[in-house]
Amino acid sequence: MSDEPTSGRAEPPNARSDAGIDARAMLMSNDRARRLRRFWRAIPGAPRCKICTSPFGPPIGPALRLIGKGRWAGNPAYCAGCFKDLYRLRAGAEVECTMFFADVRGSTALAEKVSVADFRALLDRFYATAAEVLVRHEAIVDKFVGDEVVAIFVPALAGRAHSEQAIKAGIALLRATGHEGSPWIPIGVGIHAGIAYVGAVGPAEHVEFTALGDAVNVAARLASAAGSGELLVTEATLAATGFDAGQLERRALRLRGKSVATDTYVMNAGNPAGM
Repeated sequence: MSDEPTSGRAEPPNARSDAGIDARAMLMSNDRARRLRRFWRAIPGAPRCKICTSPFGPPIGPALRLIGKGRWAGNPAYCAGCFKDLYRLRAGAEVECTMFFADVRGSTALAEKVSVADFRALLDRFYATAAEVLVRHEAIVDKFVGDEVVAIFVPALAGRAHSEQAIKAGIALLRATGHEGSPWIPIGVGIHAGIAYVGAVGPAEHVEFTALGDAVNVAARLASAAGSGELLVTEATLAATGFDAGQLERRALRLRGKSVATDTYVMNAGNPAGM
């Protein structure tokens, strides 16, 4: 990742493509999908895409998969058709979002104590657990990188309270990995909200959906700084939610690549800011 912040432009060149796709509107609201909801709701086949309501189930769901409206890899609660234009045109936009990183603590030492097969099985369990929690909280699962899970919470999926959703997901993941007692895998979580480029990047033969920018870097640094069982969230991000900081520990962290200290709050599975 680069330490360079986003440019701050209101709309980057590919926010609206020559084909007329408005990437920012797609990521910020569901207006485009609402026009199709009434049509799809008339066709049986639950479960459905949570944006456009197109059916995944029979009788028509299997046929829709053939035309690109099957479950989306980024979040199987949504159909790939709602995001296909972003992939096809490699489009995206600068939007307000919340970044989420969860990192296994002490993975190198952990890998030395078990066989390769057992370590892989442990990480697979962590990935599956994290994906289930994140999807349930309306996140886009960006990627699994080594011992780390990255997710993006955008308004189109998580709503205006995307930071609250990210924090709830973080606490839920700490609990799901056993951090109310003895964890079956030690993890730390970093959460930060800000403007980021969200969309499709990469060459035509290898397009990925991801987020880029300073907000991404800050969340990644927080996850690296978090101890086992800790969720670190920036002060500004927590302040924008309905959560009360209460008696949470506050830390001023010197994050790599940042010129000034970053004010953060520390949460854990047993002290989730009045949630």
